[in-house]
Amino acid sequence: MKPAVRIATVVLGMFCMLALTGCPKKSVVQPPQERETAQVEPEAGRAEQATWNLATIHFDFDRSEIRPGDATLLQRNCDQIKAAVAKNQKPGITIEGYCDPVGTAEYNMALGMRRAEAAKTYMVKLGADSRQLSTISYGEEKLVTQDESQFEMNRRCEFKVAK
Repeated sequence: MKPAVRIATVVLGMFCMLALTGCPKKSVVQPPQERETAQVEPEAGRAEQATWNLATIHFDFDRSEIRPGDATLLQRNCDQIKAAVAKNQKPGITIEGYCDPVGTAEYNMALGMRRAEAAKTYMVKLGADSRQLSTISYGEEKLVTQDESQFEMNRRCEFKVAK
């Protein structure tokens, strides 16, 4: 084989290998920034809009069960949703599940979803309409703190009102 053909074959082979291989990129979805408390001003001629102050609940390490103290917070969140429905509003609430960075990313995504689903199930038992509640997991993607002594702050569910 001629040297020029051999070099071209090697270069072409290396280019093909590089083009076909590579490491997958971790996809991170960044939702639009929303505030914890969404206050909506009523428009003229429309029913008064609800003022939201939805509480965040927390979880024990590697658990998705609702703690007794957080059950009270879920009751308050549910009462706010019921009050909005009584004013002929149909708010959409997204329940976001989060974890601390202990464990694999895949495990934490699943744990965050179990936490969000547990909160949704509890609120439905309290009388919230399941069609108004949606769940999503962010796993360990949005940490409140990276201080290991405060990881309990990362194990949470946040409630966001859809606009």
